Amino acid sequence: MDHRSVGELMTRDVVSVRLDTPFKEIARALSDHGISAVPVLDDGGCPVGVVSEADLLRKAANRSDQSGRTPLPHLEAWERARAEGVVAAEIMSAPALCAHREWTVVEAARLMADRHVKRLPVVDEADGLLGIVSRSDLLRVFLRQDSAIHEEISRDILARTLGLAPPAVTADVEQGQVSLHGAVDDEHTVTVLLRLCGSVDGVVAVSEDLEHPSTSADPAGHPDEGPS
Repeated sequence: MDHRSVGELMTRDVVSVRLDTPFKEIARALSDHGISAVPVLDDGGCPVGVVSEADLLRKAANRSDQSGRTPLPHLEAWERARAEGVVAAEIMSAPALCAHREWTVVEAARLMADRHVKRLPVVDEADGLLGIVSRSDLLRVFLRQDSAIHEEISRDILARTLGLAPPAVTADVEQGQVSLHGAVDDEHTVTVLLRLCGSVDGVVAVSEDLEHPSTSADPAGHPDEGPS
């Protein structure tokens, strides 16, 4: 099966800043390019951190409220240091969590979810910046047409991998939801089918209505031999 890689989904034209980039230049870069974060690069062009709108907003939240309606937030020492920072090196979230171009959508999505980040710089083997991949980039796999999903399941999974050509097993796909119908040799094949179909890019859910020998057994566990 063909899976979209991070390298295919990432944005290649990346806006970045350096460790010594001033606060206002970072804010201007975000505004001018309509983005919410920038990677921070060292002198070798490798990502060492990320500055997001949330990092910049910490400075505004740390200022006194002249109206007196809201109290000054309690900040940990490291948060206060970053709120008082004036250049990228002092403001950024570090170290940079990075992805590699050969990663699958699943690998990148799991790292984002586990570390609660919205984007990942993408680096090469020498940790040089290649691009950046965001949540919205990863979600593009779910824009895949039902017809393409159906073709991949029918050709690569049913026919080539498992040898289940129609009419033995067929797949219907609607809005990314796959329904499997037909008959297979055993329950293990059902499990394999569900796992393989669920791993296809663009699939939202998989259900099955597949017959196999155990489905025709009577409650005592004896096969239904039909009328004598």
